[in-house]
Amino acid sequence: MKWKRKANPPHTKERKIIHIDMDAFFASVEQRDNPELRGKPIAVGGSKMRGVVAAASYEARVFGVRSAMPSVTAKRLCPHLIFVRHNFARYQEVSYQIRDIFLSYTDLVEPLSLDEAFLDVTEPKRGPASATLIAQAIRQEIYDTTQLTASAGVSFNKFLAKVASDINKPNGMKVITQAEAPAFLAALPVKDFHGVGKKTAARLEKMGFRTGADLVLLSELEMAQRFGKMGRHLYRIVNALDDRPVNPNRIRKSVGAERTYFEDVSTRHEMREKLDFLATKVFSYLKEKNNFGRTVTLKMKTPDFVTHTRSRSFSGEVRSLADLREVAHQLLDENIEEVPVVRLLGLSVSNLEREGMGGVQLLLPFEEE
Repeated sequence: MKWKRKANPPHTKERKIIHIDMDAFFASVEQRDNPELRGKPIAVGGSKMRGVVAAASYEARVFGVRSAMPSVTAKRLCPHLIFVRHNFARYQEVSYQIRDIFLSYTDLVEPLSLDEAFLDVTEPKRGPASATLIAQAIRQEIYDTTQLTASAGVSFNKFLAKVASDINKPNGMKVITQAEAPAFLAALPVKDFHGVGKKTAARLEKMGFRTGADLVLLSELEMAQRFGKMGRHLYRIVNALDDRPVNPNRIRKSVGAERTYFEDVSTRHEMREKLDFLATKVFSYLKEKNNFGRTVTLKMKTPDFVTHTRSRSFSGEVRSLADLREVAHQLLDENIEEVPVVRLLGLSVSNLEREGMGGVQLLLPFEEE
């Protein structure tokens, strides 16, 4: 699809923001590449007894299977669920194809993960002046290139675009204009406010704030007094005042890696060995980017899925693999009595020297080979 365009329109205060979210991305790639999986409930990652679900096909979601769900729970909900081994290299490859499509329309692309991103198309490099038409064209180009579907949200700010992209999933689109925003936000349940977690939503509902219509009655000061820092954020989004720009150099604050194991790990020696493996992966990335950090965090998940995190910060950056391993071992030794058996270990480094230059969750298998 091609258009002839005049010179770029002058910049206006009203941004044109698109949020693109691929539909069941990991699972859809697997179904595309393996015809025998099409139309069947599949879970990427995990196994019948161990690990967690990285992604679920829409056929599996009908049964309540969701990402980050323990595999054993997913299997109980959907007894005929098919577990598929993940292929992160392949997912990255497809993600880069999609990213190239985004960048052909605008340089203002803010990736949130492999399968979603914000785009500012206020002044696009090509295509029509309409963000709606650009979103349609991008979705079509993604399908033509990858045979995968994407959903889109289009609005004048990031919050509304993000929420909108989820409304007509899968393979759908939703546009929210400035004129439509007040009524849309008033009717939106607080549990559906992007950025509001389950605990905060439950707390808000217990206080009588069930929809945007309840929140919009409060002033910014009242919001801040009742809800602290979150209150100011809520005030801005419920009043359609979210003015955050699309940031192509989005700040990421940590580099981490974690693994879930086929069998529970119950000895200090084995835990140390597995932490050494994670430390090597994390440090290799930090060294490659020449971007080190001052805070080391150990993550431990028990067999009954209780997560414990412990951190240690330093005045200077941890700049050697030996030091990173030593800190990881110390954190383990200090907490092994409280958490003597684990099903998952994770290690991350934060407070990076140049937070805008690095910070990722390294893509490691969910289980040991």
